Amino acid sequence: MTTKAATGKKFTKNIFEDKSEDNSKNKSENKSGNKKSHIWEYVALATIPLVLVLGNSMLVPILPDMQEKMGISRFQSSLVITLFSITAGIIIPVSGYLSDRFTRKAVIIPSLIIYGSAGVLAGFAAVWNSYPLMIASRAIQGLGAAGTAPIAMALVGDLYKGGEASKALGLIEASNGTGKVVSPILGSLLALIVWFAPFFAFPIFCILALLAVIFLIKEPPKEKEAEPLKQYLKQIGTILREKGRWLIPAFFAGSVTLFILFGVLFYLSQILEEAPYSIEGIRKGLILAIPLLGMVITSYTTGAIIKQNGTLMRWLMNIGLILMTVSLALAIFLNANLYIFIGLLTLSGIGTGLLLPCLNTLITGSVEREQRGMITSLYNSLRFIGVAFGPPLFGWLMNISHKTIFITVSSMALLMLALVFFFIKPKGEMTKKE
Repeated sequence: MTTKAATGKKFTKNIFEDKSEDNSKNKSENKSGNKKSHIWEYVALATIPLVLVLGNSMLVPILPDMQEKMGISRFQSSLVITLFSITAGIIIPVSGYLSDRFTRKAVIIPSLIIYGSAGVLAGFAAVWNSYPLMIASRAIQGLGAAGTAPIAMALVGDLYKGGEASKALGLIEASNGTGKVVSPILGSLLALIVWFAPFFAFPIFCILALLAVIFLIKEPPKEKEAEPLKQYLKQIGTILREKGRWLIPAFFAGSVTLFILFGVLFYLSQILEEAPYSIEGIRKGLILAIPLLGMVITSYTTGAIIKQNGTLMRWLMNIGLILMTVSLALAIFLNANLYIFIGLLTLSGIGTGLLLPCLNTLITGSVEREQRGMITSLYNSLRFIGVAFGPPLFGWLMNISHKTIFITVSSMALLMLALVFFFIKPKGEMTKKE
């Protein structure tokens, strides 16, 4: 028992050791900072993941239309999501380094401009029925996406401390989920005008997010000069060596969770338009939104209550993964009845909402500001790669059998449960001096 307790104590100290050293300083800074309302900062921060998700999830309902209108296969349509996410996943660590070296806003602002501009180009690709241009423009969008939500997560760590940070990170995850709830409905509504309308609507949201970031977020000044690249990479390597035992499983848990989420959305979008359901348009968008709504409400609530309570985080992460494993395993046998199936997917969404805000808080709080951009970027890079492989792999599994899909994803959720249970063990109050 003594050894176990000591291990847990050491884990807690390692995760938040940099914050322990600066506690007295943070208290004085937060005292004055808490006098003003953070509502407008929250709004501006929330627009960043929201606009990121709209640029991807809003296209999920129109993928079947894209296949028909552009004369492409299911696999080719899935690449519209996949190539975007792979490009973002590769470039995110570079954006993270640049945000650590310069400022977060210096990366977020041009990224939003690139993201929105490439959305217009993708719209014209649809008008001109050019699949190669569509794929190229989506890759450029991925380049812009790399400097948006992942850097916003690091920015939250710069702006807030303690319970305020976990609340803001919960809001970001909820905003991410809200985008996933709204986007299928919005995509379906816009497609009533013309099937490629979502491509042209998206840049409008980019402009709104851009204005919010410029005028509503005041980034704190850098406390230290940027280090040479060699020294910077050496410090990142040291962090991964010291904390990799729990940090790497946390990265993969986030990645696999989003792989499952986006894969299931792709699967659901495809089967709803087929017999016996034959559900299209807004009705389909509303059904796709139900599991995501469970995730959004849970994400926001989780972020608000966990504060820096490591013991509570551990409970919620494990409960979330148990919910995902059980609900996806039951879907192997209960996917024929749409009502039961949507209920099971909603339970899985609730499990996701319990897990992700806890992971975000642990990862963002694990390092000092000077390396936070890179660490959160590595995490988000793997999340994007999870999103990238969801649609094509689910499309391939659909050609085998529907049961194969849920045997695969429930097994993956069980594996993540084992990783989190055995390797991620925060305890006690995380900001407390040991």
